[in-house]
Amino acid sequence: MTTRRQFLALACGTLAASELRAQLDPNIQAKRKAALDAAISKVVGDAPVRAGRVKLDVPPLIDNGNTVPITVTVDSPMTAASYVKAIHIFTEKNPQPYVITAHLGPRAGRATLSTRARIADTGRVIAIAQLSDGSYWSDTVSVIVTLSACLEDGLI
Repeated sequence: MTTRRQFLALACGTLAASELRAQLDPNIQAKRKAALDAAISKVVGDAPVRAGRVKLDVPPLIDNGNTVPITVTVDSPMTAASYVKAIHIFTEKNPQPYVITAHLGPRAGRATLSTRARIADTGRVIAIAQLSDGSYWSDTVSVIVTLSACLEDGLI
């Protein structure tokens, strides 16, 4: 017969061992990179993503990763012939790298997106704009996070 004390000790030991395994995963970098690449590939497919035309504004030093202000501005005339169809934001170190997608049209007037996001750890924030001609443009900013967010157990 197992006593209550023995059961609690076994349960706590099992939980601690699984948490320790999750924190000490030697392949975490490779898994996060694969998740980021898969999220970006899901959006752009095999199309090339070129640098330029997108301005990503994120503070370089983030005290608290729970509410990080992000602004993306895309250089586009926003006319019926040439406009931004969507703006996508990704983060390198989040358990879920996909942050947000905003769909726009020529009647939006300006190709600008301002939001707040949770950023788990120091790394890159990537903004990709999809234009009406089918091209993809991007900007990347490296950020330092002193107090991490997204500590819940995710896919990675």
